[in-house]
Amino acid sequence: MSYLIVGLGNIGAEYANTRHNIGFSVLDALAVASNTSFSVLRYGSLAQLKIRGKKVWLLKPSTYVNLSGKAVNYWMQEERIPIENVLIVLDDVALPFGKLRMRAQGSDGGHNGLKNISAVLGTNAYARLRIGVGDNFPKGGQVDYVLGTWTNEQVKEMPFILDNAASAVNLFVCEGVTRAMNTVNTQSSED
Repeated sequence: MSYLIVGLGNIGAEYANTRHNIGFSVLDALAVASNTSFSVLRYGSLAQLKIRGKKVWLLKPSTYVNLSGKAVNYWMQEERIPIENVLIVLDDVALPFGKLRMRAQGSDGGHNGLKNISAVLGTNAYARLRIGVGDNFPKGGQVDYVLGTWTNEQVKEMPFILDNAASAVNLFVCEGVTRAMNTVNTQSSED
């Protein structure tokens, strides 16, 4: 049984370490922890690892966040991964910095990456792990904020947040979305 974990982000050095690229950062942390590396393939960079004997593909789409659906759909077909084994990891301005929320399905919440994935797949019935990046921006400043880099204080917190997100991915693969949601969302509300 295979799983597809998709981290949303934008390719290119100018987007590295931006809030919008936290999905990429989580996948990079998973790859480092598993001693695996990414290969640049069609529509993205792909790495493979095993979690408790299950084959897990990590995908960082090269299509830019707003067109992520093409990459997700392609690799789901290529590796015959059912939609219930797909998890999208993304930034969320509606959540406080560092908070995690996992959902089995739902709306795009105004996130253009999710909007595109739902449009291409023809459904919003796929799991997603939202990572709070906060909303400390003036009215009309959302784009600059999510494409901006972390503050020094936030950088210090990142290893902890990436570790929590990697644990959430492991739970999703090992326990399924319902149990993972219960654990992740409960932990996040206790902080």
